[in-house]
Amino acid sequence: MARNPRITFIGAGSTVFMKNIVGDVLQRPALSGATIALMDINPQRLEESAVVVNKLIATLGVKAKAETYSDQRKALKGADFVVVAFQIGGYEPCTVTDFEVPKKYGLRQTIADTLGVGGIMRGLRTVPHLWNICEDMLAVCPEAIMLQYVNPMAINTWAIAEKYPTIKQVGLCHSVQGTAMELAHDLDLPYEEIRYRSAGINHMAFYLKFEHRQPDGTYRDLYPDLVRAYREGRAPKPGWNPRCPNKVRYEMLTRLGYFVTESSEHFAEYTPYFIKDGRGDLIEKYGIPLDEYPKRCIEQIERWKGQAEAYRSADRIEVEQSKEYASSIMNSVWTGEPSVIYGNVRNNGCITSLPSDCAAEVPCLVDASGIQPTYIGDLPPQLTALIRTNINVQELTVRALMSENREHIYHAAMMDPHTAAELDLDQIWSLVDDLLAAHGDWLPAWARTGRKTQAA
Repeated sequence: MARNPRITFIGAGSTVFMKNIVGDVLQRPALSGATIALMDINPQRLEESAVVVNKLIATLGVKAKAETYSDQRKALKGADFVVVAFQIGGYEPCTVTDFEVPKKYGLRQTIADTLGVGGIMRGLRTVPHLWNICEDMLAVCPEAIMLQYVNPMAINTWAIAEKYPTIKQVGLCHSVQGTAMELAHDLDLPYEEIRYRSAGINHMAFYLKFEHRQPDGTYRDLYPDLVRAYREGRAPKPGWNPRCPNKVRYEMLTRLGYFVTESSEHFAEYTPYFIKDGRGDLIEKYGIPLDEYPKRCIEQIERWKGQAEAYRSADRIEVEQSKEYASSIMNSVWTGEPSVIYGNVRNNGCITSLPSDCAAEVPCLVDASGIQPTYIGDLPPQLTALIRTNINVQELTVRALMSENREHIYHAAMMDPHTAAELDLDQIWSLVDDLLAAHGDWLPAWARTGRKTQAA
């Protein structure tokens, strides 16, 4: 009898996310008998997640089973796939710190989970925990594939590849397929008729092609339509969040000739052009939602209270297919049936105009041999140049983590496009001091005390 896969969730208390992935998995016949191992450090969230998984199993009538663990290594033992989704330090205290401390310097952010001083601090908090998972995987499931859904995605992926090159890993995000769906909606076209090819780094990848299938089977470039719709005020259409009107990306399309895959609220803080002290006109013109991520966190915490109760009292939990890639990857590896996903992996020459060791987001073929990134070649020079400004910050953060050299934390902040556009060197140094001190024990020991003296 064929063996069923063992799928371990580290950070299983991210219940809504875990529910979506498990729901996808259990609807695939080859995976429907899986053992779902749930691990979390929060016993209440872990118990809530187990309730949800067991109800999903009952609703779908499949032979899967759920197990819960507080011990990470035990949960990982014998795993075929390891799904990682956690936020070290949570909304409180760490996200609050990442926003409030920079604000004292006049440095305002929107999301702060990928780049900027917020992204750097999140990377320093997060990578040591991911490395710890890698250690345990090497001990008890060295052949497992890590499906990593944690921000800052590029920093994390790079740091894992650097320290644990034998770990099979992919960083996963839904911005590529999610944005393609948004653009199809903006143009009133069925998503199923869209063809695209995207490449870059996580949260700053670009659609190199964005096309619509014609009745005769040929494809038509949609970029002229997107630019025209923006110029005529027909795009962007209102989205799921009225605070985030998505104008930044359309504006950048008119300047670069290509559309970026991550949302306008993210993109506004990856560049020096949109959030500027004393320029309220820019904030208003492009609808830039300052402090957006803390607002979402508060809303999510509030929403979860009712959601947890609803799940607990429900007899059945209905499942819709999500747009996450996890189940597709597992199914392809397990059955050999090929699929294509967008994944974050070590570049290794896929994008020839970016450093070989950086984390690139490229189309990947998945089958029984695992995840195989595809060759892209050079990106258009303006895209390469903009992406490199973000890679500088990621690289220095990874160097800080690998060498335990605190100087590189300051260097990373110096190189950040938004931080450097707003603050002078003394302010940047002082801000990093304050952030390191405020985060305290959430950081690795070598990073915990702020510099007392500036470099000569």
